Amino acid sequence: MEPKFCLTCGSVLEKRDMDGTLRMACTACSFVHWGNYSVGVGALVVKEEKVLLVRRAQEPGKGYWTNPGGYIEQQELIHETIQREVKEEAGIDAVVRSVVAVRDQPRFIHNVYIAFSMDYVAGEPTPDGFEVDAAGFFSLEEMGEMNVAGFTKWLVNIALEPQHSAGLKPDLEPIVQLDGYGLFRV
Repeated sequence: MEPKFCLTCGSVLEKRDMDGTLRMACTACSFVHWGNYSVGVGALVVKEEKVLLVRRAQEPGKGYWTNPGGYIEQQELIHETIQREVKEEAGIDAVVRSVVAVRDQPRFIHNVYIAFSMDYVAGEPTPDGFEVDAAGFFSLEEMGEMNVAGFTKWLVNIALEPQHSAGLKPDLEPIVQLDGYGLFRV
């Protein structure tokens, strides 16, 4: 469904050519609806060669084991999002080590998913009882008997292969202070 009214001033939107692409644009102000996008994040927390997984209690993916994750909030940096999601879904404290994978999934709402390698800090896996109904650290052998989602299998391979987990690291001391930015670099 296309938007019909401006998110800034409430006026009617009309189709307008924006660099060769028809976009919904406001008839009264400069607002342009550039499209529908969502950004998801996922955690790859490894402890003693086992990966943290949660079992989905809701759709999408109800009954599947996946890595913890979720969608970023409007005013939240992505590294804060994934730390919050791991704590909420699994009761685990973990910190971001690096960005190790990105999935691009164009569809009606274009989804970009960023996977983080994270260092375990503390906590015992405890499901939130709402989004997930089980949580734990599992070896590859244990996962062989579990209903693990295909995309999660791909991510687990990345998590357990040391040469894959180097990734982009958080730049905590950039050469220029950029408040409000989440920066990652090689």
